[in-house]
Parts: sequence; C-alpha cells; structure tokens
Amino acid sequence: MKRFIYLAGLVLLAACSAKQNHTIPTGNWRGVITMQGTELPFNFSIDSTDTGYKARLINADEEIQLDELSFQGDSLVMVMHIFDTELRAKINGDSMTGYFIKNYVENYRLPFRAKNGQNFRFENADEKVEVDFSGTYEVIFTNEAETTPAIGIFSQTGNKVKGTFLNPTGDYRFLDGNVVDNKMHLSVLDGDHVYIFIAEKISDTELKGTYRSGKVWLQDWTAKINPNASLPDANTLTGLKPGQETMPFSFPDPDRNLITEKDTLFHNKVMIIQLLGTWCPNCMDETKFLADWYSKNRSRGVEVVGLAFEAKDDFTYAAERVKKMKKKLAVAYPVLIAGNKDKKKASEALPMLSEVVAFPTLIFVDKTGKVKKIHTGFSGPGTGAYYERFIEEFNATVNELLADISE
Repeated sequence: MKRFIYLAGLVLLAACSAKQNHTIPTGNWRGVITMQGTELPFNFSIDSTDTGYKARLINADEEIQLDELSFQGDSLVMVMHIFDTELRAKINGDSMTGYFIKNYVENYRLPFRAKNGQNFRFENADEKVEVDFSGTYEVIFTNEAETTPAIGIFSQTGNKVKGTFLNPTGDYRFLDGNVVDNKMHLSVLDGDHVYIFIAEKISDTELKGTYRSGKVWLQDWTAKINPNASLPDANTLTGLKPGQETMPFSFPDPDRNLITEKDTLFHNKVMIIQLLGTWCPNCMDETKFLADWYSKNRSRGVEVVGLAFEAKDDFTYAAERVKKMKKKLAVAYPVLIAGNKDKKKASEALPMLSEVVAFPTLIFVDKTGKVKKIHTGFSGPGTGAYYERFIEEFNATVNELLADISE
C-alpha cells in the first residue's frame, strides 16, 4: 500500500510539473481563422501573471479580457470570455495551430493558426492609399434567403479602417481592418462572431462588397454615401397582440426560484424587462449598459429583470451560462431562465407579444403593470453617435415613467 501511494504521488507530481512546464510566448499575436475559403485575421495579446496567463482580444477600440487560459493535454484552451466558445491550439515555438470552436453548436470547428510578434491585421496592407472609405452609408445586404437594410459607418486613417454596421435589430460591433489593393477589408472575432467584410469603390459615393459569417453565411452588399441614412423605428418592430396590455411572466432563476411580475421586488415600480441570451454579443453589450445603469438608478424606483433564452433546452446548462454572465458583468438584477433561443419558441413562451423579432429586446412597464414601450435590438458602443442616441432615449423613457409614479 505504501509503495502504491508513493508511486501515485510520483505520477501526480509529474503531472503537476508537466503543467507548470507549459509556456506561452507573451506579447502580440496575429490569429487567422479559415472559413468559407477565406482567411479572417484578428489580433490578440497574451500576458503572464503570477497564477498563469491571461489574454485580450483586440478589435479596433475594444479589448475583451480573457482570463480562462489552461492546458488540456498538449493543447492550450482559451475560453472566449462569457461565451461557450474557445480557441484550442497546440503551441510550437512562436506559432500555434488549432481550431475556433463553438461548443453549443454541433460540429462547429474552424481551422485556426496564430503567430507571435505580429500586430498587423491584413497582410499586404497598402502603405500608400488612393481611396478613402470614411463616411456614413446606406447599405443593402442580400442573398437568396433575405434582403436586409443597414447603415455602414467607417473611419479611415492612412490604410487603417474601423467601423460597424447597424441593421434593424442590432449592430456588428467593433470591426477592424485595412485597405488592401484599394479594397476595404474588415474583420472581427469578438468571442462569438466571426465576420469578414470586403468592399471596393465603384464610384466616388458607392461601394460593392461581400460579407461572410461563420461556416456558411454569405451575402453581397452595396452601399451609397448618405449622412442621413436611417432604419425602421426600433420602437415599432415588436408589439403586443390585440387586447393585451400587460407582460405577465413566470420563470425560474438559476437557483430554480420561481419569479413572476407580481413579485414584491417589482411592486409599485417601473420595470424594464430584457429579452437576452448569453450567446449573443449584442445582448452582452446591452447587459453591460444595463448593469451599470441599474447600479446607479435602482434607488429611484425602477427594477430590471432579464429573461434569458439560451442555446440549449437544458436548465442546468442555461443556469451555468447565466451565472457566469452575471459574475463577469456584475449584474445585480435578476436574470431568469425563460427558454430556448429559437425565436418561434421564445414567442410561444411570451404569447402576449406579436412575436420575438430579435435578441436583445427591451420592454418598458409602468408601475401599474402596463407595457408602455418595446424597443427591439440594441445599438451598442461600437456605433458611436447611435449608441449615445440610444442612451438619451432610454433615459428619457425611464424618466417619463418615473414622473408618472410621482403624480
């Protein structure tokens, strides 16, 4: 028995030593994900800490902190922040090769490689640029499945370009890129999204390009300069069915405590109901905003409650995702497990709504329980002035409802 314990101790010690012997070159890295026969570049950095390693995804003006880096066998696993996604790769000197994996999607693996010591985005970026893509554009995305209007916002300095697109239900967050061969190249890996946009000027005011997302999604797009470009009113896309005035709900929190709109927490208060999913980067942008806003305004007589529609019909899985989100984003308001992210199923779970058009969606309820406004989608911080406009409108709506309370 002593010999067995001794040998077991040696094996454990060897395993610990092997774990400690894993090293990762620190500093800047340039990653490339291969999808649809196209290379999508992105930038990240890795730093050494007293307890291991941490990383940052870098997209234009945004840095996403990654604090879950570990080794499984001979593979480095980098968990993508809140999302159930990861980069998994083997390290060979100053390089790594592996896959970008979405764990919540069956058989979703995209080849990935990275090189240490590189901080450029697209290879062969033009040093001397003959075209300028800066401006606000009226955009149309189209393929056989659908046609979608959008607004494109791009800013160019030298050969570097950054920007985003807004569509009727959200935005494409922080896009980063370069001008290559007089074409605009933009890409993003934000933890869940993998997008690449390429466009050329076909006139002084018009663009033509392609948009690829993930394994299969492909659209053509055209754009025309229009500083006054607009989209359908986000407050008209989702409504209540005829005869409906209230927003009753009954869902469990991650600890299986059933919470309804009649809970004492919401009594005689303005209530903001958030439809979200932890798989949705736009939802996480909105959640960051709401978490900070709630911490500063909850004493005014307003409550927020999140209804999470998750990627799997599995309560334990959904609860784990919601708990992780609440911890990482310091969310103090309750977030309930409401169902599956399929919009048809979500609409069935909330039968008073005309339909669930998009995640996220905000529903504003007055102190009597009547729905006063429904805002579909979210224009996040990557949209600049549009984000500031959303904040102004949000505060005006809440202030109006709170003023009704005091009368």
